[in-house]
Amino acid sequence: MNRLSRSSQPNRVRRWSTLAVASVAVFGMAATLSACSSDSGTKAPVNKIEQGTWPSYYPSDYGKIVDAAKKEGGELTIYSNTDQENWAPIFRDFKKKYPFVTKISANNLDSDEVFQKQLSEMSTGNAPADILVTNAVQAWAKYASEPDRVLDYTSPEMAKLPDYAQLLPGVAAMSMDPVGLAYNASLLGSDPTSIADLAKLVQADPAKFKNKITTRDVSGSFGFTVSKGFVDGNPDAWASLEKILPSARPETSSGTQIDKITSGEYLAGFFISSAVAFPQEEKASGIFKFVYPKDGTVVLGRGIGIAPKAPHANTAKLFLDFVLSEEGQNAVAEGGLTAYRDSVKQVEGRHTYQEIVDKAGEKAIIRVPYEITSDADVKAFTDKWNGLLGK
Repeated sequence: MNRLSRSSQPNRVRRWSTLAVASVAVFGMAATLSACSSDSGTKAPVNKIEQGTWPSYYPSDYGKIVDAAKKEGGELTIYSNTDQENWAPIFRDFKKKYPFVTKISANNLDSDEVFQKQLSEMSTGNAPADILVTNAVQAWAKYASEPDRVLDYTSPEMAKLPDYAQLLPGVAAMSMDPVGLAYNASLLGSDPTSIADLAKLVQADPAKFKNKITTRDVSGSFGFTVSKGFVDGNPDAWASLEKILPSARPETSSGTQIDKITSGEYLAGFFISSAVAFPQEEKASGIFKFVYPKDGTVVLGRGIGIAPKAPHANTAKLFLDFVLSEEGQNAVAEGGLTAYRDSVKQVEGRHTYQEIVDKAGEKAIIRVPYEITSDADVKAFTDKWNGLLGK
């Protein structure tokens, strides 16, 4: 480890069968930050942050980035679609590592709004964002398709991460977050483990499920991406969806879906973000259940990139490197997102990519590349999907 001196401190979906590879009430942070026991009694490890150090595989002149960051005022501005409870452990530990960083501002925008806001401010020559973070695949791909929209920076952590960590030039995966199937366990009367299981339940009792299932609105970037991802990654998808969608109603956010499933307005829902489902499952123990569909669990990389004219560019580099590091990935998992670095321990209360492999099966994982889908393909898919929805 090198220590600081006193004076410095691609839209086609592929099934990656061989790889071990977005409103709910704000919960008390104690539940999120406490260490939990797993079934085997293993405790979630307390994050140990080494202040002012970096791995030996970092560039020999990495200290220059740290020195430059210290001169930027200790601030960082992030535009993202990520909840504050997800960010809390990450910000806490980043400030521990670099205590000269004292102020981090992160808003919680809609997935596409991140880029709308950034582009609008860039056009005026006054863009305060340092970092952009969202799992809106289509929006990221379109935004980054134009030059000078993302800083050309490759983290030294990339050499220690799987190849899928690089989503686009200058854009890395902060987490690899699955979307899944959720249901009200006290009302459903069954424990489905796949979309096909849900289809069989609907087919057996159509009256029970009429307007009692929720799916994501495919007119939004997130809803389109995860829905098309499932269809493209599962050759039998439409056979199940044609049974379910006539009983389903679309919602525009996972938070709304989760609230309505918990209250009983819906019996079940699918393509729900794990980032908000995991905390609800813990809070509503025994009522709200979340599972990885064994016939296709869509996984989205949560893209993180540095703005091309970031006011605090060096601090942004430190932050990006941190979230990809082992220390950062442990904080990512503690905040409720899904870490994918192999060295992050799989314990209860923290979620890893390996957990998806273990529970759904490696062959069930569907990763969505950061590629643009043509307008014609978007229209064809959304027309077919919406045509099946119940009226």
